[in-house]
Amino acid sequence: MPRPTPAQFAYGSVTVVFSTFAMLLLSQTRAGLGVAVIAVAGLVLGLLVAVTVPMPGTPRADRATAARTNRAPRTPAHAHAEPLEPRVSEHSLRG
Repeated sequence: MPRPTPAQFAYGSVTVVFSTFAMLLLSQTRAGLGVAVIAVAGLVLGLLVAVTVPMPGTPRADRATAARTNRAPRTPAHAHAEPLEPRVSEHSLRG
């Protein structure tokens, strides 16, 4: 399992804080059980946001495929392709 990126930590933490604060203000609850339910809902929402933040350096389609099959994303076919022009074994200086 890959390590979370700083962006995932940041987005998840900000989501937890702001969503919990907003739900507490909107519900105007003062009971301990209500505050606990809202806190758990904020944590779940923050976890959901942190997990859905894209990982850097991988295309979106390959990430989705890798997530479904639980394996590393493929490298593009052109990454290991031969150069278009063959390399000449002699140097370019004329002597």
